[in-house]
Amino acid sequence: MSPSPLHLPPIWRESRIGLEAAALLRSRVFRGIDVEDGGGQPVMLIPGFLAGDDSLGLMTTWLRRTGHWTKSAGIRANVDCSSAIVERLAERLDCLAETSGQRVAIIGQSRGGNIAKVLAVRYPELISGIVTLGSPQLDPFDVHPLVRVQVYAVGALGTLGVHGLFKHSCRSGKCCETFWEDLAAPFPKGVGYLSVYSKSDGIVRWRSCLDPDAEHLEIEASHVGMAVAPRAYRAIAAALAAFREADAGSGTRRSRRRSAQPALKEAA
Repeated sequence: MSPSPLHLPPIWRESRIGLEAAALLRSRVFRGIDVEDGGGQPVMLIPGFLAGDDSLGLMTTWLRRTGHWTKSAGIRANVDCSSAIVERLAERLDCLAETSGQRVAIIGQSRGGNIAKVLAVRYPELISGIVTLGSPQLDPFDVHPLVRVQVYAVGALGTLGVHGLFKHSCRSGKCCETFWEDLAAPFPKGVGYLSVYSKSDGIVRWRSCLDPDAEHLEIEASHVGMAVAPRAYRAIAAALAAFREADAGSGTRRSRRRSAQPALKEAA
């Protein structure tokens, strides 16, 4: 049954993005005040649906300035088959873990958080923790109808043979069967997991972000604005510090992906 219009995400609130970005640039957290130095902690960033690495550009700049070693997902627009994206990112993840000698933290926005969780389920030996921003882990299609139309449009083009786009069969076909199984699988012990959500998210219904395996944190932000919301940055800084502390306390170091190909030696 379709949700009542009264219960649709308030998509009009996505117009706040400019104000949220301005607030970030004025904030203490963006200037690195009271943010613990990352000490070279490796972090991979994964953008949301239709977005590319540039959408997390401010966050990447901030992470580097606060002592983290970042690696992008290498995504121009997050519209490819989920399984194909996971396979590509597994190689980048293995490369970053290999060159840094540490387990990697992952920050994923929206669909990027779905991908981050699957990576953590498959390769917990390479990942210290994940932070998801407005990611509908319980139902990736629990989004505003206008966004769902975009999902269907991309799927239609992919089904017609446009390269680099997911197909309608990716939802229920064999190609992504294991992806959906892993997204619903129990989260591995020893890997941190923070789900950041907003009740005023204009794209995703916030209850779908409440994965029972995650620690939950509510903030006030638009969906796209989670990439620039000062409160999200505070949450990320705290989570990354907790991931570092947990790894240091357990003496955990990275170990190679069991099915890894020879790791690339270049960091993006």
